[in-house]
Amino acid sequence: MSDYNLLIDGKMVPGDQTMPVLNPATEEVLAQCPRASKKQLDKAVAAAKSAYPAWSGTPIEERRKLVVRMADAIEANANDLARLLTSEQGKPLADATAEVMGMAGFFRYLGSLELPMRVIENSGDRKVEAYRRPLGVVGAIIPWNYPLLILSFKLPSALLAGNTLVVKPAPTTPLSTLRFAELVKDILPRGVLNVITDANDLGDHMTKHPDIRKISFTGSSATGQKVMASASQTLKRITLELGGNDAGIVLDDVDPKKVAPGIFEGAFQNSGQVCLAIKRLYVHESVYDEICNELVAIAKNTVVDDGSKQGTKLGPLQNKMQYEKVKAFLDDARKNGNVIAGGSAMDRPGYFIEPTIVRDIQEGSKLVDEEQFGPVLPVIKYSDKDDVIRRANATTYGLGASVWSSDIDRAHDVATRIEAGTVWINKHLDMAPHIPFGGAKQSGIGTEFAEEGLAEFTQLQIINGPPAA
Repeated sequence: MSDYNLLIDGKMVPGDQTMPVLNPATEEVLAQCPRASKKQLDKAVAAAKSAYPAWSGTPIEERRKLVVRMADAIEANANDLARLLTSEQGKPLADATAEVMGMAGFFRYLGSLELPMRVIENSGDRKVEAYRRPLGVVGAIIPWNYPLLILSFKLPSALLAGNTLVVKPAPTTPLSTLRFAELVKDILPRGVLNVITDANDLGDHMTKHPDIRKISFTGSSATGQKVMASASQTLKRITLELGGNDAGIVLDDVDPKKVAPGIFEGAFQNSGQVCLAIKRLYVHESVYDEICNELVAIAKNTVVDDGSKQGTKLGPLQNKMQYEKVKAFLDDARKNGNVIAGGSAMDRPGYFIEPTIVRDIQEGSKLVDEEQFGPVLPVIKYSDKDDVIRRANATTYGLGASVWSSDIDRAHDVATRIEAGTVWINKHLDMAPHIPFGGAKQSGIGTEFAEEGLAEFTQLQIINGPPAA
């Protein structure tokens, strides 16, 4: 499909401007995308506000049916959506297909949840009931690493709760979201879902908008701080899923050959462009050399190419800005560590970086202390368990972590001492819609997924009265 439009008030409309979207594997223009103006954003918010009374008054059973119909539409068009996603995001087609099907799965599960009234007290003195009421217009701001999957973290819960939405995808990956909007626009009542695009110039207006009652944002911690500050002017509700510098801790009792593939996948999935990916790997000195050697062997046998080509395991980085950032991390790695696999940008069109393993590196280096968000993994030696837990926690981030051991009880003991929203044992990046997800410290505020995530799109209302006669 070559033509893309915004979804505003139930209609697909052109943007007041256009902007190019590049294929990151070729750096060529993939399509001209609509670019919304501030006026068009205001129209989208007004449409969502106008649609809110009827939508919030629609029985939850009816809202659920429409969320499920959206899942049907996603699955029916999965192949086209996946190919488009690969073209604009860069990930291998198999991964893009998994993302689209995962999106449908999130819609189905989150759309199945309930918002029951809860009786807190029913005594001779009073009857107290707790209700979950919708908020109003929700603004959802989506990043470029998983544009469709992360949309599904927000949209079905917001709709099921009775809210209306304005969605803003990242300017480098807007096309699959616009295509999704076209597929579902006739499923939902007019104005319930609106999708606008920008060139990173409408976010501030969106987060300050007086008619938007909640912002659900996924992105970097630095941008999350700006979103929080901006939203504070109207005391909006916020959910922030932000950056991470996730530690993997390998204990001294592992079998290196068994754990290395899982560690590699946890660090390099989506070319490392995952907020929850392993960003720092701490390995006990007794197995350090073996783990490094196993990771190098996997890295050297990993096919890096255009995501549309069969057999590709890792695609390019998604955009030039991130590509340049990761190249700066490579410079740091060469100065402060020993690069034992990869270490360079690939000499070809596109934003390709070799999967890179760096050993003999310590805290105080950029690669260890900051979030690289790319296919570069520092492997850090340690000798003492208490010390490595302290080092893993010595960060402003707290999104995820993992512990790797042949003794589950030992691993569990370490896991309970890690300051992170999710800690895995002998795996990483295992997520599902029924498992709550959120970050500690500066990795976020609030929760997504499951009943806890659904509740974030509601206002708790207490009705406290006399008991029924």
